[in-house]
Order: sequence, then C-alpha cells, then structure tokens
Amino acid sequence: MGPSGWRDAMKAMVLEDICRLSETPEPLRLVTLPDPVPGNTELLVDISRCGVCHTELDEIEGRTPPPKFPVVLGHEIIGRVAQLGPGAHRFRLGDRVGIGWIYSACGSCRQCRAGNENLCSQFKATGRDVHGGYAEWMTIPERYAVPIPKVFSDSEAAPLMCAGAIGYRSLRLANVSDGMTLGLTGFGASAHLVLKMVRHRMPHTEVYVFARSGTEREFAIELGAAWAGDTTEASPEKLDAIIDTTPVWKPVVEALKNLCPGGRLVINAIRKEDKDKDYLTQIDYPEHLWLEKEIKTVANVARQDLTEFVTLAAEIPIKPEFQEYALEDANRALMELKKRKIRGAKVLRIGE
Repeated sequence: MGPSGWRDAMKAMVLEDICRLSETPEPLRLVTLPDPVPGNTELLVDISRCGVCHTELDEIEGRTPPPKFPVVLGHEIIGRVAQLGPGAHRFRLGDRVGIGWIYSACGSCRQCRAGNENLCSQFKATGRDVHGGYAEWMTIPERYAVPIPKVFSDSEAAPLMCAGAIGYRSLRLANVSDGMTLGLTGFGASAHLVLKMVRHRMPHTEVYVFARSGTEREFAIELGAAWAGDTTEASPEKLDAIIDTTPVWKPVVEALKNLCPGGRLVINAIRKEDKDKDYLTQIDYPEHLWLEKEIKTVANVARQDLTEFVTLAAEIPIKPEFQEYALEDANRALMELKKRKIRGAKVLRIGE
C-alpha cells in the first residue's frame, strides 16, 4: 500500500538515456514507479512543485551524466512530509520542506566538518545520483531537508532551492561589499534572484547585466539594474566582480575584459558546453587576466547555503518570477529553457 493508503505507484517523468535535445526534443517519458519507502532518518515527501533548472539540460546531454538509468530528474523541490522513517525526528507529518541539489554527503570528512559538504568526495546530487522531484514522491535524509517559511507559495519557493541558493553562494564567493560594482552575465532564474538580493542588501552597489536576449535585458532594467547590454558589449565602467550564469564559454572571456584590476569572475555553472570552447584560445593574458584578476568556480551548494538563503529570502522577501507547467509538460519546459525562452523561473505542478 502506498503512502496515500490506497495505491502503490507514482507518476514520474524519467530520463532513460543521454541524448541530444536537438535530435530528441522529448527526452523524458511519463511512467509509473513504485512508491519510495523512507529508510533510517529519512523523510517521505509528497511533492507539490519542482523547479526546472539548466542542470537538467546538462544531465540529459551528458555534461554531468547520471550514474545509472532510468533516473528521475529535478532538484528544486517543495513538498510535505508524508511519512517519517525510523529515527527521523526533525520534522512532523505535514511540515512543508524544500529539497535542493545536495541530497547527502559523508558528514565526517574534512570538507563536511568545515561546512563544505558541497566539496565532499561522496557528495550525492538530487535528481542525478538519486531520484529527484519530477515525480509525485521522493525520500530525503532529514538533515538535508529545509523548512519553508509561510511567506512563500510552493511555486515561489521551488526556484529558491537551487537558483536562489546557488546565486547566494555565488554572491558570497564574489566577495562584493556595498558600494562596489557587480556584473551579471546571463539573466535567467539565478541571476534575477541575485539582483534582488543585491538591491536589498547593498543599496549602493550598481549592477550591470550582460545578456543576449533583449527581453532579458529589459527584465533586468525593470528589476533595478543600472545598465543592461549584450554579452559582447563593454560595461560603462570596469567592475569589481562579475557572476557568470551561462552554459557557454564566450561570456567568460567577454566578462574578463570588463573586470577592474584585482576583480573576480565567479563562474556559476556545473558544466560548460563544448560548442564554443575554442573561444578560450582568444584569451590574451594582458587584456583578460593580468593585474591580479581571478576566476573562481561555484561547486554545488551546502546545507548552510540553503538554510541561510531561505531565511534571507523570507526577510526581504525575495519572490521569484515564475511560469508553471504540468508535470506531463516537463519536456516543453526543458525545451523552452534550452531555447532561452526565459522570464524568471520554470516550475512544474505536481500532484494537483
């Protein structure tokens, strides 16, 4: 008998193998899977919403491939605790929780002890190494579930689990203080939340946005960017830090041109596509890297990122722009993301 008391199978959209979206526009298939059962110190979560992230495109096309198939993608998950596994005591039945990219880590290595579970060699990712949120149910170790404040609807909360949390970590790594200048190259789900954070926490920091899409540039200005231009344009002034949220290499090289001496570029991407990697051969040391410019990458998120960001987002509050899709329309949402049809975040409705 399933967790609802009357069934033993759930709906899920599964990826059965790596493929190219240009050749396979519907990579996910709707199936029924056995209801998951929570193990020791785990929660069974009745999923209500799951955000759609660019990392899913990387999984589908093999840039960060799942270790086995079929797999249920999705790691921006909001749901309610439906069952407590043995030894689980942090939550009560019915509590609303969020689940992000971090599914588990070893908890005992040097990185974990320092609060950097995201760098643990045994890090497991939700929706890649284990089944994720493109389904009606999932299990999660209770220590990696996050309470969701009442100020957010389920659809508002879902993008916070990755786009928001990874944006928060990127902003921390950018080492920007109020009054410095910040650039954002690419302006999708994560970058628009970073802009909202900066506008609230650093009122004297001007944000400059680089984006290919005119719609994205207009959206950035609406949200308070001081300037918005194409990826290849020069910003009106050199910038102290730039956060890159794109899947390709060209914006990285272009961003380095716009850094001031001692500036930092933070690359917020789990993988980069190969299609324009030859662009890296255009890096000129004096123009792009000299004068103590530096590049830092973001790797996953830690529990601390999720907890701190959700608390901050509730205080502001940060409420992302979003578009909703039925679970069965996950392929359409993914293809729109691939084609850069973006205004805010994309969220799947599940169990309704």
